[in-house]
Amino acid sequence: MSSPASSPPPRLISDELWALVEPLIPPPKPAVHGRTGRPRTSDRDVLEGIAFVLSTGIGWAKLPTELGYGSGWTCWRRMHEWAEAGVFDRLHTAVLNQLGEQGRLIWSRTSLDSVSVRAKGGALTGPNPTDRGKAGSKYHLLVDAHGLPLNVLVSGANRHDSMLVEPLLDSMPAIRRGGRGHPRRRPVKLHADKGYDNPRVRRYLRRRGITARIARIGRDSSARLGRHRWVVERTLGWLPSYKRLALRYDRTATTITSLVRLAVTLICARRLPTN
Repeated sequence: MSSPASSPPPRLISDELWALVEPLIPPPKPAVHGRTGRPRTSDRDVLEGIAFVLSTGIGWAKLPTELGYGSGWTCWRRMHEWAEAGVFDRLHTAVLNQLGEQGRLIWSRTSLDSVSVRAKGGALTGPNPTDRGKAGSKYHLLVDAHGLPLNVLVSGANRHDSMLVEPLLDSMPAIRRGGRGHPRRRPVKLHADKGYDNPRVRRYLRRRGITARIARIGRDSSARLGRHRWVVERTLGWLPSYKRLALRYDRTATTITSLVRLAVTLICARRLPTN
């Protein structure tokens, strides 16, 4: 008895998300001497392939062409082209704008934390002090009061958490809000654990007009302040569910930052209303 035909993999890019990303993708380069060669794999199928690699952790070279995503090389190459054009950063901003206009982002409290993962080497890696000095990377995440990712950065595992506060907040885009309010790029309060208890960080937040809710070393109870901070820990727990991020094989900064940005965008896109 023959086995039934395997069903196609589920779509990872919703129609709502594709409607936001399609205008951001630059047009293809003109063919050399008018030669087109094989039919070009559609941009949506390629984005599905990138999301499939991100979710399953499969190697780029092992991406099955029968899935309809094109080759792994096609997905990798086009991902780099889009990254150079700022597509992934702008897509995350577009999703946040949609959520902001619908009143789904809560700026009264934000939380900041990081998670370390092992890496096979490459850019944005460093000896992990909590893993016997093995090479690793850190994902630094800023979330709103619901745990929706507002920004993410990648660093070596040896970078101290407090060193990423300024880059995370300074690189925040202006996010639209519902009603007549001006776009926002800074929260009212920032919650963080004792790893961020640093005079430089507190001065920076004071200068930006952000209230610091940072546990003080030797004074504050982590349990008391953690009642607001658990949302960032939950969202950080979602990141390794994208298996390409759980153990970092990609060696270039462009690849890993694109994949992390796409992951947080997919997390935010879960809250987009469906048609």
